[in-house]
Parts: sequence; C-alpha cells; structure tokens
Amino acid sequence: MSAKSFPKLHNAMWPGLVGKGDGPDQEPPISLERMLELTAAANVNGQKFDGIDYFLFFPHTDPNASDSELNRIADLIASHGFSVGSLVAPVWGGTVGDSAMGDAAAREKFLSAVKMACRIAGVFEKHGIRKYGVIRIDSAEFGVEKWRQNKKANTQAIVDTFKEAAIIAKDHGQRLAAEGEICWAGMHSWRDMLDVLEGVGMPEALGFQADLAHTYLYLMGYNAPEYALLHEGYTEAEFYAAYEKMTDMLRPWTIDFHVAQNDGHVHGAGAHDKTGKHCPADDPNGKLDIVRCSGYWLKDAQARGIQHICWDGCMFPNAMLETPKTWNQILDTMIRVRDTHGW
Repeated sequence: MSAKSFPKLHNAMWPGLVGKGDGPDQEPPISLERMLELTAAANVNGQKFDGIDYFLFFPHTDPNASDSELNRIADLIASHGFSVGSLVAPVWGGTVGDSAMGDAAAREKFLSAVKMACRIAGVFEKHGIRKYGVIRIDSAEFGVEKWRQNKKANTQAIVDTFKEAAIIAKDHGQRLAAEGEICWAGMHSWRDMLDVLEGVGMPEALGFQADLAHTYLYLMGYNAPEYALLHEGYTEAEFYAAYEKMTDMLRPWTIDFHVAQNDGHVHGAGAHDKTGKHCPADDPNGKLDIVRCSGYWLKDAQARGIQHICWDGCMFPNAMLETPKTWNQILDTMIRVRDTHGW
C-alpha cells in the first residue's frame, strides 16, 4: 500500500455509455451496476479504486430522478466502498442540453442541464457520498466547422453561456470544469480553450479539465494546425519542451484531471465526433509516459483544490472493459502516478 493517500483514485463510469447504443455497428451500453462491479474487482497489492466519476444521464441516471432515487444510487455506489467525485452534466443536444453557442433556446437548455447537475451534486453531498470533485461541461457544439464561420462571435457566445453557467454553479457551491477536447467547438485547441477560460474570467467557479489523451492532440494541432506546438517526427526533448509550454498555460486553470493514454490517432463512435483516442494504460503504441506527463498537470494540485484523479477509458470496446486485466493495469498506473506526484 502506498504511503500517500491523495489524490484519491477514481474510475469513470461513462465508458460504459459514450459511443454505445442500439445503432448499426454500435455495442450496447454497460449498466452502472456492471461498471461498478468491474471497478470494484480491481486490486493491486491490496489497493483498490477509491471512487467513481459519474455521467448524469440515461441509462445510468435519469437527470430528473427524485431525491429518493438518487439516494438509492448513492447507496449502491457506497456499497462498493466508493465515493463520488466529478459529475458530468448532460449538456449535449439529445440529452438535456444543447449548444452553448446556439440560439437563446439552445443556450437555455444548456443552462438547465447545469442546474440539474448542481441539484444532483447537492443530493449526493447531503447523502455524504460526495465530498470533492467538479461538474464537467463543454461547449456541446460538435465539430468546429460551424464555429469557424464566425470565430469571434461564436467564441463570445460560448463565453457568455459559460459565465451564466458558472454563476449557477457558484450559487450552488459547485465548480465547473470545461473539458479540453478537439471535438468541441471553441475548445478544440489550447489557444481557443484559453480564450474561453480567460473570457469567462471566473476561476473560482469555472476551470479546466485536463485529459492526457485529449491534450496530446492539442500539442499536435489536430483541429487547429496554426497552434501546433509539435510536428510528426519530434524528438523526446522537443516533446517535453512543448509539453511544458502547454501545461504552464493551462495548468493554472486545471481543477480536474484525467489520467489516460493516447496513440496519436483520433476515434469516434456512434454520434460522438472524432476525438482523442483513449488507449489501454499499457498500450505499446502509447505516445505518453503517463506518470511523467501527469506530473506536469499535478504540480501544485492541492492549491487548485484537486483531491482526486480519474481514469478515462472513453470508447474502449466492451470486451476491453469486461477484462479484469484492463482495470488492474489502469489501477497500477494510477498508483504509480500517486506515488510519484501525490501527497
């Protein structure tokens, strides 16, 4: 067992949902109960996962669920010895929300999803199962083509929506984290992400969620070549110089952190636009030294209120999710991150 107890080690529940469905070539969703069982079974020298991060939508959760139903879910999670950390607000079209740069009706839907997430967070906190973590959002605008038609106005619309969302969160005692991912308009590069964060200018209520897999593609300028910090064929020295540059700019805003691996490719499943491909922790094609790269984001983590880290295996195939070795390898990697950078 590690001598360090923070950050707490969480597993995400949404890999059982994102990109899954009943459409052609789609795998079926994995239930919350099964995702909890798979997470609870992981064990590395007596160390287990401490908790989960949780997606607030069907089939895992009805975002309009009653307090009693939410308390039942909290009891189920607690029965595995887990706490709940960060929550994902259902901000996308097709869930509760809609585009943060859309018309007034779309933006009102977006804000209603944030309100729902804040309410659920409060129920979980009153229950006692949630003591830390953020509420995750993004612009809910798939792809960057529409955004590019009028970058300035569309970025301003996202900023305005996020400001309103941040005020809602602050009033509920919550913090929002905007996920940096190349598929979300206005958040698809490190530069555009910074423009949004600085435009909102409410670091106490809205910060950044860094994911190792997604931010690798920030370096490569996948959806914004003008902001590429690296190019194919880079050396190790060039990589870490670029990595330090990126993390120095985004780390001050970072209040939630996903441990992950990336093989340099993009991947989409179902209705989910192409984005950074999450790979197994031990993927031989992985581009990242996970432990070393995590240190750039976790420097001064306590000062930013980070109390846990989460593994994101978004869009892993179901067979991979159902394999115990997958989770033990992930847990082992996260323990090494904590041993090296924790407290």
